[in-house]
Amino acid sequence: MKGSLIIVGCFLLGAFLGWLKVLPAWTVQSDLSSYVLYALMLQVGIGIGSDAKLGQILRSIRPRLLLVPLATITGTLLFSALISFVIERWSLSECLAVSSGFAYYSLSSILISQLKEPTLGVQLASELGTVALMANIFREMFTLLGAPLFVRYFGRLAPICAGGATTMDTTLPVITRYAGNDLVFVSILHGILVDFSVPFLVSFFCQL
Repeated sequence: MKGSLIIVGCFLLGAFLGWLKVLPAWTVQSDLSSYVLYALMLQVGIGIGSDAKLGQILRSIRPRLLLVPLATITGTLLFSALISFVIERWSLSECLAVSSGFAYYSLSSILISQLKEPTLGVQLASELGTVALMANIFREMFTLLGAPLFVRYFGRLAPICAGGATTMDTTLPVITRYAGNDLVFVSILHGILVDFSVPFLVSFFCQL
């Protein structure tokens, strides 16, 4: 929860500073956001590759375990597609791009802003990136706050699916607490696979 609030605070501070126009021109006119994106992609690779449990996880993968991240990805995209018929401002592919962040708000928002800029323009691309940022932050926060209810009404795998890419780190403690220690491995594997899918799915839907 604390980390999510810090992210929201940084976003609001950036928006406020941009509105005041007190920042140097190079911060908004240069390719600074592209370099941040490259750094994030590097961090994703380092994070996955340096996980001490990665080898154990890869050796222990069974076909049945893949059904959990598959359910998360399929369910998220399906309901996002349905919501796109209600939201007139954004197209089906744009709604799917936003939902493909799977709570990985930092990477997905920057990717969307960069990839949609040529077709939407800077303003709309930034707006869509902001939507992705907030939607995926809310997903993480709902998982942190709603985990006990998810387990009670939908089963022990529900908070794992709800947590998306965060189940290997930020939401893992609350999942362990309410879903049980025996699902730690499933939660970590789920987080790694969903995390790995984010740049590919976001890029794919942004190019449609």
